[in-house]
Amino acid sequence: VEVEGDTVRIAGAAPSQEAREKLILAAGNVLGVAKVEEDISVASSEPEANFHTVVKGDTLWKISEKAYGNGARYQAIFEANRPMLSDPDKIYPGQVLRIPAP
Repeated sequence: VEVEGDTVRIAGAAPSQEAREKLILAAGNVLGVAKVEEDISVASSEPEANFHTVVKGDTLWKISEKAYGNGARYQAIFEANRPMLSDPDKIYPGQVLRIPAP
């Protein structure tokens, strides 16, 4: 991991696509970080998740409705963003969330 100004560079190997995406999110959801550049390999290919930047008025339910067509699936988004999220009601504008493939 290298930090230069407001850019973080991450390189290496991750055990899964999920772990890779969580590394990128953890680095990017830090005050003062504007960009994450990565070169992280993954042993086995899995579908990539989408990312959503939270805007004012968003809830996990609304994000889930948009991503999956079903707000009740918000728990999948919550679990995919642990430990960055400790409560499904505590998201904030500007935060980037991992939205797993359906």
